[in-house]
Amino acid sequence: MLKNSVLKGVILVGLGASSYGMLATFVKLAYQENYTTAEVTISQFIYGILGMLLISAFQKSTSKTAVEKATPKNIFQLMLAGTSLGMTSVFYYLCVRYIDVSIAIVLLMQTVWMGVLLEWFLEKRKPSTQKTIAVLIVLVGTLLATNILNSKVAIDWRGIFWGLLAAASFTTTMFTANRIALGISSAQRSLYMLLGGAVIVFGFALFTQNTPFNFDIFLKWGIFLALFGTIIPPILMNAGFPITGIGLGSIVSALELPVSVLMAYIILSEKVVFIQWIGIILIIIAIIIMNIKFNFLSKNQ
Repeated sequence: MLKNSVLKGVILVGLGASSYGMLATFVKLAYQENYTTAEVTISQFIYGILGMLLISAFQKSTSKTAVEKATPKNIFQLMLAGTSLGMTSVFYYLCVRYIDVSIAIVLLMQTVWMGVLLEWFLEKRKPSTQKTIAVLIVLVGTLLATNILNSKVAIDWRGIFWGLLAAASFTTTMFTANRIALGISSAQRSLYMLLGGAVIVFGFALFTQNTPFNFDIFLKWGIFLALFGTIIPPILMNAGFPITGIGLGSIVSALELPVSVLMAYIILSEKVVFIQWIGIILIIIAIIIMNIKFNFLSKNQ
């Protein structure tokens, strides 16, 4: 029974991570139809907020017990944390505008070592030998996965810049979201974080949208972006992580990386050479190393 339960958790987290992995390809397809970053992000967040409102209302109406309501303090904290979520979307989609999806997702995975640094800086928790090894593997894997060492490959450095900013803001989102307002439902938490992110997204659109807003984005790509970026993944992963635990869940969520690269390879016809696949495998191995316990390492800490 326990094994079946864990398998269910793995499937839920895996599907959630895979949904995230599909997102950048949809963004790239929207760009090919000349939609702007502002149009893409606004359509995603508006549909996402509407979706979470409906889910929250459904949970409230079907729950047999009283659903704990968010306090004003909870709402403020979640919206503040959500601003980094909005920045992640803006930065990542700007990154995808300039470079291939298969490289952009690798840059987003730099959250592995950024999270370790943030934990060290804020909680004064020195990285263990295990985490240090994992970080070094991620850095080597990144060099290979981006194929940046190949002098014949030209990578737009604007994409690198926005990709690293996206990773930094996503690291902040993960660090804060797992520490605040844990007593309320995941749908409420997602809703208020989306509202906070919407402030950033609308501010970005206000300053960058130089052409009339193309509302066709809501009919063509907005629903896909919201479903695969802001509705399906948090619901599935919030349901799966309590079953798998953080360690196994984090390993399974690494599926986002190969799914994103495969989507780009199949749908966008992006070129992914052998050395890049080696780098991707190394990053996944690093995530596994960081989330499993080695007795011989723990004894030496």
